[in-house]
Amino acid sequence: MFGIQHIKFDSMTYVLHFKNGHIKREGRGLSFFYFAPNSSIAAIPMGSNDLPFVFNESTNDYQTVTIQGQISYKISNPKTLADVLDFTVNDNGQYKKNDIEKLNQRIINEAQTATSSYIHSIKLKDAIRSAKAIETKILEGLKSSQAIGMLGIEILGANILAIQASPEMARALETETREKLQQEADQAIYERRNFAVEQERKIKESELNTEIAVEEKQKQIAEKKMESNVQKADNDRKLREMKIQADIAVENQRKQLIEQKTANDKKEAETQGYVIETTLKPYKDIDWKTLTALNNNPDPKFNISLAFRQLAENAGKIGNLNISPELLESILNDKKENRK
Repeated sequence: MFGIQHIKFDSMTYVLHFKNGHIKREGRGLSFFYFAPNSSIAAIPMGSNDLPFVFNESTNDYQTVTIQGQISYKISNPKTLADVLDFTVNDNGQYKKNDIEKLNQRIINEAQTATSSYIHSIKLKDAIRSAKAIETKILEGLKSSQAIGMLGIEILGANILAIQASPEMARALETETREKLQQEADQAIYERRNFAVEQERKIKESELNTEIAVEEKQKQIAEKKMESNVQKADNDRKLREMKIQADIAVENQRKQLIEQKTANDKKEAETQGYVIETTLKPYKDIDWKTLTALNNNPDPKFNISLAFRQLAENAGKIGNLNISPELLESILNDKKENRK
């Protein structure tokens, strides 16, 4: 009524009330009456904002990548921002211009500028895997940008949600990656088979080494047995030689003993013969009859025997001689009794 209006703002809006070109009041969440013909009101939102972005860049190998992300910021100095951009509202609290989009575009432009130099220096494959590095580049670029500093805003963070190549290049990369993975799988299979073959070779080699070691041990055992047999044969030969030598020595001693005994017996026989000869020498020339008489045997039978001998010697001179059986029987019976 008569140009006097009432307006109200929430607590997340910073309000600047200009009257005749000068600030009459300012602050957050204001509610006041003003005279519309000489007043101008600027309302700056103070809450944090999430600004999504999508832009394209070319890599070092002339490939296009699409970078999709989000920047979080808040207005830290609303008066500075109000000097740069127009946040004037009408009597209904609606913005006369949409400079908030202009603010967002400036932030996106600065983010793309900070990213482009880095993307241009790397290849497509590296760019696709550089989300963290791109986030760092955007944050560094926005915080160091003078244009952002003149807007009176504070950058809270930056997130890269996706980095994508063109559909054709993506399919090519997928094919290349698939082939590479297949090659790696084939290489893994080859290495696994090669490892198995190598392990089998080692096992065979170990078995052969074991067989060689066993053969070597058996050879050593055979050599030891041969040496033992040779040593045993040599010892047996030495024992036989010693036995033969002992037998020879015994035989030599026996021979010497026999020779000595023979010599002794011969000498004894010669001695006995000499004694007998010497003893009998006086009787050599004596008649046996004389010797018989010297014997002086009182046995009548002996005398009868001598008589029969003389009769036998003079048988040619005797005509007939009768000897009774009783006489012979008595002589024979007497001999049988003597034997008993």
